Amino acid sequence: MPHGLERLDSEPVATLATVGAGGLPHLVPITFAVVADTIVWAVDHKPKSTTRLARIRNLDRDPRVSVLVSHYEEDWTGLWWVRAEGTCQMIDDPSETAAALRALQAKYPAYRTRPPDGPFFVVTVDRMVEWAAS
Repeated sequence: MPHGLERLDSEPVATLATVGAGGLPHLVPITFAVVADTIVWAVDHKPKSTTRLARIRNLDRDPRVSVLVSHYEEDWTGLWWVRAEGTCQMIDDPSETAAALRALQAKYPAYRTRPPDGPFFVVTVDRMVEWAAS
């Protein structure tokens, strides 16, 4: 796993940026896991106002995304962030969905007792940008 993805995977929450209506950025927090050189995430059971989420509508129009993870410490020499840029698509293949679910369950104990219903998504990373204070 490339260093940037390893660092990204070390944090529990990321921010997913999709291209919203009118080209404006649409940002939402996501739980995610790294599988090989990709990032997977799923729509889970946490309360949402609709099942037709804006992030999914945005991906239908434009699959380009950014996934940002940042790490904060009181000692600012430990600050860092990683941004993965690429394209995102819904996973249709049952074996890919199963692999994504296994990765998410390995990272998040809550998904072991209540797995996400989906849909599941994969981000193919085209570019990584990283910054660290030290």
